[in-house]
Amino acid sequence: MLDDADPAPLNFRTLDLNLLRVFDEVMAERNLTRAAEKLAITQPAVSNALRRLREAVGDELVVRRGNGVEPTPRALALWPTVRQALAQLQESLAPGHFDPATAQTTFVLAMADATGATLIPPLIEIVEREAPGISLRVVPLTTRDPRRLLDDQSIDLAVGYFPAVLTDLTARAQSDSLVAHDSARLYEGQYVCAMRAGHPLAGALLTLDRFCAARHLLVSFSGKPYGFIDEALTALGRDRRIVLTVNQFFTAGRVVATSDLLTVLPHHFVGVANAGGELIWRPLPMPLPAVHVDALWHRRRSLDPAHRWLRNAVARSAQHAGAHHAPEFPAP
Repeated sequence: MLDDADPAPLNFRTLDLNLLRVFDEVMAERNLTRAAEKLAITQPAVSNALRRLREAVGDELVVRRGNGVEPTPRALALWPTVRQALAQLQESLAPGHFDPATAQTTFVLAMADATGATLIPPLIEIVEREAPGISLRVVPLTTRDPRRLLDDQSIDLAVGYFPAVLTDLTARAQSDSLVAHDSARLYEGQYVCAMRAGHPLAGALLTLDRFCAARHLLVSFSGKPYGFIDEALTALGRDRRIVLTVNQFFTAGRVVATSDLLTVLPHHFVGVANAGGELIWRPLPMPLPAVHVDALWHRRRSLDPAHRWLRNAVARSAQHAGAHHAPEFPAP
């Protein structure tokens, strides 16, 4: 174990940057043998590099657990900065080449089904025309803060309504703190109240009293029975009765079409969910904050030519779909 006393200040000018490459691989693999294989060096060389880095930073960094290693809190705090710096350095010194016409790669995108209904049709047209060897995997967006999924590379791009995330990123940038993620605005959104055509409220003005007195279906990606509509009602001193929660807008549309429940859907998605003509919509009877749909990605991918092509293709898909005039999707 290292001495508990405060370590001497790190002299960055004498630090061997190769140690950071070893650290990054060990953190990614959580196993010294696999890290050595990835780096094409011996396991003793990995252990020696970790020892030198421990001495430099004054922390154990990783401790053995079973067949692998477990990072210390200091290592977990350092890793995002180290990984981002290595990725940016590599891209600056040896930028990769990306030819969409010949590329054979897979991108993973996280978004809600309503977002997919807007973006995926024009996006697949772009892929088929420009990059026929590329595959897309679209996975459900189950959180309003997908940064962990971007950090561990479970997804390449998240598309959605992330107000708290963008507020945090802005605050970090203004305080000169590390900002590990980037975003781009895709389009604006608007929500409406959807109901079946024969609903008792279909022929009446949808007032706030009638809205609150009705029974509601909530679309919640996390499963929590509370959404941004409820926040708006709370600000007015009101609430509503939620009797069913689902995690897909399409499911919500089908359930509401055959029941007396109300739900809140993105305006543009009402048409998608209303294949049989059973649904109608009414304006919501309360003011709502603006809904912005953004693409979110890890900053280490910002200079990656393949990822730049993906972001550009998604932006063009939003433009092609007229999505800047169409509404979008947080969990109501």
